[in-house]
Amino acid sequence: MTSTKNVQNTHISGKLRELHGALIEIVSVMNRPQRDEQMVREAGISLDRALFPLLVTIERLGPIGVVELADRAGRDYTTVSRQVAKLESLDLVERRGNTADRRVREAVISPKGKAMTDRIDIARERMGRAIFESWEEHDFNELVRLMRKFAEDISGDIGNGAGETEGEGGPQAD
Repeated sequence: MTSTKNVQNTHISGKLRELHGALIEIVSVMNRPQRDEQMVREAGISLDRALFPLLVTIERLGPIGVVELADRAGRDYTTVSRQVAKLESLDLVERRGNTADRRVREAVISPKGKAMTDRIDIARERMGRAIFESWEEHDFNELVRLMRKFAEDISGDIGNGAGETEGEGGPQAD
């Protein structure tokens, strides 16, 4: 007699390739320079496209160290350090010492930067509403619930070597 767990594993195995393909498609769209340019245009702001995802990440996750920010962006530490310095020179972020380790400098959103990301959020909502306007409310709510669950589970999986080989990670989302 086949156990329920084996049936689930067979079903999951059959769907993982499809899920991986969908994730690659989503990340590819999210990483397109035109997407960031469209978001900047929709928000009515003036910001270099390379700085845009860093500003948003600092606002969402800050205070955040440059090493972690570079890792999340899939960029070189020195490049991200220069870009954060540029954001600081524009008064969009502030840098400060980490309370636990003063050697670590963290970036945190400034009031001017927060005002800019608020405009980006409004533009993102307009664009998102257009994408999801034909969806049933239940389907949209389930997508949000399942994406949150997946994000939490995959975040906990990073760094434990759970079957991923070098170079398999694919593109990095902004």
